[in-house]
Amino acid sequence: MEIKTGYLYHIKDEFFDIVDDENLMTNHERGKKRQTYFTIKDKDILWFIPLSSKVDKYRKIVENKKEKYGFCNTILIEDVFDEKAAILLQNAFPTLEKYIDHVHTVDGKPAMVPEKLIEIILYNFKNLMKLKQRGINLFFTDIDKIKKKMLDEIE
Repeated sequence: MEIKTGYLYHIKDEFFDIVDDENLMTNHERGKKRQTYFTIKDKDILWFIPLSSKVDKYRKIVENKKEKYGFCNTILIEDVFDEKAAILLQNAFPTLEKYIDHVHTVDGKPAMVPEKLIEIILYNFKNLMKLKQRGINLFFTDIDKIKKKMLDEIE
């Protein structure tokens, strides 16, 4: 399977067992379908950014952050396939291709978000990574620890 930035994928439960990070979002919510992830391909590492249909919940968080800071770059509320979705950059984490369960499909075709939305997500993700490099960590998971674990698996 060729993994590409901008497509949506689902991850295997095995990843969550191996990483064992309590700050990762669960792969299933009360017996419902797997989480859908926007994917960024970065050499051997893939960055997974969860999407959530709980837009009202996250819209309140975005509004609170905008009131407090004047902006919010950790959660985006955008149209994804004709439905609003919360794109949770704050919950991003690194993984490997071997942990991908399957590509998300819409009408039987691999699901890729629109190019403009890809640009918005990449812009915000890169900014969060730059902030992290400067000592301002806005990610909920320990992305350094998870990335090291993933890179160790490759070697």
